[in-house]
Amino acid sequence: MTAANNAISIERSLNKKTKPAQDQLGFGIYFTDHMFVMDYSVEREWHNPRITPYQPIVLDPAAKVFHYGQTIFEGLKAYKTEDGGIQLFRPRDNFARMNRSNDRMSVPELDIDVAIAALEQLIAVDQDWIPDLPGTSLYIRPFVIATQATLGVSPSENYQFIIIMSPVGAYYPEGINPVKIHVESHYVRAVVGGVGEAKTAGNYAAALKSQQAAKEEGYTQVLWLDGTQHKYIEEVGSMNVFFKINGTVVTPALNGSILAGITRNSVIQLLKHWDVPVEERVLSIEELYEAGRNGTLEEAFGTGTAAVISPIGEMNWNGEKLVISEGVTGQLSKSIYDTLTGIQTGAVADPFGWVKKVEVSEG
Repeated sequence: MTAANNAISIERSLNKKTKPAQDQLGFGIYFTDHMFVMDYSVEREWHNPRITPYQPIVLDPAAKVFHYGQTIFEGLKAYKTEDGGIQLFRPRDNFARMNRSNDRMSVPELDIDVAIAALEQLIAVDQDWIPDLPGTSLYIRPFVIATQATLGVSPSENYQFIIIMSPVGAYYPEGINPVKIHVESHYVRAVVGGVGEAKTAGNYAAALKSQQAAKEEGYTQVLWLDGTQHKYIEEVGSMNVFFKINGTVVTPALNGSILAGITRNSVIQLLKHWDVPVEERVLSIEELYEAGRNGTLEEAFGTGTAAVISPIGEMNWNGEKLVISEGVTGQLSKSIYDTLTGIQTGAVADPFGWVKKVEVSEG
């Protein structure tokens, strides 16, 4: 399907939901009145784009998504600006990454222009769901599922591309306050050559056991090490990770098993814009802990669409606890958070061209 034949049909909900209080949103709990759906078949490719009332998905029990995990997703946000406008943050980059995930999971490519147009129309229909309290936003979850009803192990011949939306507050209960991280030394999330760099459901399912165990010990998230040597730092749960060591910000280099985060890339660009030294390289857990022991580890933080910036105040590796920045949010972490969220909401100028304003004439 191309932008030339992307007419979207709209079926409006007759039963509008009661909106939750903006100070009690949580994350991913409530969903807007409508969703976008588009179908794929080998014969017709992507077709039948439509906005419908939010509703359950009906699938055959043999649909391949249930048996072979052929599914990918993305996450981005819409923000209400101070003047009442609506804007997105780097949506083209999100859908470009979605297509890279599609390719890795043998899913047909999406037309990015069509996807963005569909998203903007869905936002226009449900624009009154966008919260405007500080720290709130409308979280957007595009995803693709394999729907062909056959048990043969091969790429599906049928798919659905769906977008749902949820008004959200802070991802972590701690908000911008530092979180505690457990370093995983036993289980593996991904390996080079696998699907670690794709945003596919299995990567997150593989992390749940460690995350649950860490939570029981009082830790918010898990820091993953590489899958072969259990030596080099990769990601923190659903976030990329950064460390300020002796004045230089270091983040693990993309190696095929690390997700290429949109927020990660934004932070790197922002740091370079500020003339803060930044390195993308391999970083061992031993090097990091040595920096903590000798006092050169100044700050640590995770980055991702959901939390934006999540400072790290404590780590636990094989029973050795490491307190970072005295357990409080570091100055650089706060500056990055304030600047990124300011750009996203229109309160800070955007020198990078990241923001896309959404037309909201649709009621």
